Amino acid sequence: MILTIALSLAVAVFFMWLAFRGLNFAEIKGYFAKANYFWVAVAAVFGILAYWFRAIRWNLLLEPMGYRISNSNSLWTISFGYLMNLTIPRSGELARSTALYGVEQVPVDKSFGTIILERIVDLICMMGFLLLTLVFKYEAILAFFNHVTQSNDSSAQSSNFWLWLILTVGITGAVLFFVLRSRLEKISVLGKIYKIVDGLLQGITSIFRLKQPIRFLLYSFGIWICYFLAAYLVCFSLPETSAFSVADGFFIIVVGTLGMMIPASGGIGAFHFALKIGIGALFLSEGKSFEEGAAVGLAYAFISHTMQLVIMAVMGFVSLPVLAKSRSEALRKRTLNTAEKSS
Repeated sequence: MILTIALSLAVAVFFMWLAFRGLNFAEIKGYFAKANYFWVAVAAVFGILAYWFRAIRWNLLLEPMGYRISNSNSLWTISFGYLMNLTIPRSGELARSTALYGVEQVPVDKSFGTIILERIVDLICMMGFLLLTLVFKYEAILAFFNHVTQSNDSSAQSSNFWLWLILTVGITGAVLFFVLRSRLEKISVLGKIYKIVDGLLQGITSIFRLKQPIRFLLYSFGIWICYFLAAYLVCFSLPETSAFSVADGFFIIVVGTLGMMIPASGGIGAFHFALKIGIGALFLSEGKSFEEGAAVGLAYAFISHTMQLVIMAVMGFVSLPVLAKSRSEALRKRTLNTAEKSS
């Protein structure tokens, strides 16, 4: 665990160095001084609203498996998961499932399967924004990727080789895992693994058994509309980005999401570097200076990311006593039920 945290922090420091390279910090501070934080506050409202929509949507995914949890417990376990992501990247998903088991007794493997499904749905939504960006801001996204992928051909070929090797081994292993199941599950350890996989698959396939598919779609759209508004409204806080169009907002949320995918603690550094290059590319596509856009992009990234960190920290720390209380109440109810059955 310590090694994982150290590596994620090293990644964050490296990308933060890339973000600041070639820029003057005093200039970046100047943007903070003239920012209009009213728009940041409005954006934060939509950021928090996305939590609530996600909590309700998770309930809809658990429902086909026979679990009806309270939206409150759903919200605070999600908040706890995001808080854990600030320490170890991607640890929040497992922490969220474990926390839910403590308050609602939903098996971890099944709830974790629904979280994997959520990620797939979110990826599809993000691809929708990417498609809109390709349609309306093709020049900007081309400039972004050209700048990011400036490297020698040999390193690119090496990366492609390892990517294809990992994919081939992974797919082959998965096929053998299921084809040879009747033999392998007789082994005690592998039998437990198959049981966990069955729970995961049950969670993942719960989308095909949804009792309220229209609500699920509406909440999925609602989550990403909130994400978009949380990202786009921050643009109005800076004079240099206040004239950005809705199409520019599509581009910003795509670039920001790509930055958050990098395994750095809380997206620190990676998000900042992505927005530095992204908004620099936007300026470049409009015939402006890339360097000016990079400075504005880094200022935007600090304002937007700090807003996200504050939301995650506040919601996460509030979740700790709330979940502790819910866990105690759930344990007390289970103890009373056990006592009644035994008497």
